[in-house]
Amino acid sequence: MGPELRWGERTYLMGIINVTPDSFSGDGLAGDQRSPHEITAAALAQGRSMVAAGADILDVGAESTRPRQAYGDHPEVDAETEMALAVPVVRALAAELGDRARISIDTSKGVVAAAALEAGASMVNDVWAARRDPGTAEAAAASGAHLVLMHNQDGDGYPDGVFRTVVGWLAEAIEAAAARGVPRERLIVDPGIGFGKSTENNLELLHRLAELKVALGGLPLLVGTSRKRFIGELLDGAPADDRIEGSAATAALAVMAGADVVRVHDVAHIARTLRVTDAVVRR
Repeated sequence: MGPELRWGERTYLMGIINVTPDSFSGDGLAGDQRSPHEITAAALAQGRSMVAAGADILDVGAESTRPRQAYGDHPEVDAETEMALAVPVVRALAAELGDRARISIDTSKGVVAAAALEAGASMVNDVWAARRDPGTAEAAAASGAHLVLMHNQDGDGYPDGVFRTVVGWLAEAIEAAAARGVPRERLIVDPGIGFGKSTENNLELLHRLAELKVALGGLPLLVGTSRKRFIGELLDGAPADDRIEGSAATAALAVMAGADVVRVHDVAHIARTLRVTDAVVRR
């Protein structure tokens, strides 16, 4: 099950485990013709390292969610392929590290969420907020898992303004998830930094995070800025693996604005950032 999530006491660190061949950040573990056993072994080694460095949650994803408008088209992954990659990894992580970290499944497919929860996950992280497939909310409700509802859209046009649109969209997702049986205390919201948003959109949402959290009733807030493209744009075109300072800066600012969970690639660096930030913010 992992640590109890006691909101407001400290910031929780979510480490990203990509069992994909095509992650935007170059850290996908399923490349180089690896066998399923080799993928699981690599993910387990990464999970051990992340937990030792301070991760509270390990987020396993087997389909790249990189936005097509930013990174180009990429093939869809069917549910069977996604489960074949993700579920063994979830099972192995839960068996060895489940007493020290929560295991999360990053998916927008209800059948994948259900299989991962059966294998030991206790959180569903849905980048479409259970709006494309309500089955993710139903799976979370059935197992008593936490459910992350993230804002997303195709394209970065916001005729009504990005803040108003994101708040309204997430408010609808919250009500829909509750109607499908997910208790409010199991919901976490995510503004979806970098998903269907321009650099200016991302900066506005980060600048108004505290306002966004209030507008959504004070629900726990997850923020994922790690290695995102807008950071590279702010740093003169720095590549994904050279955005640690920008990732750390946005993580610290997010915590100051009320973020409860920060989702990152570079766990060791950001864990140190959060230790100092929490010492100041959560006195």
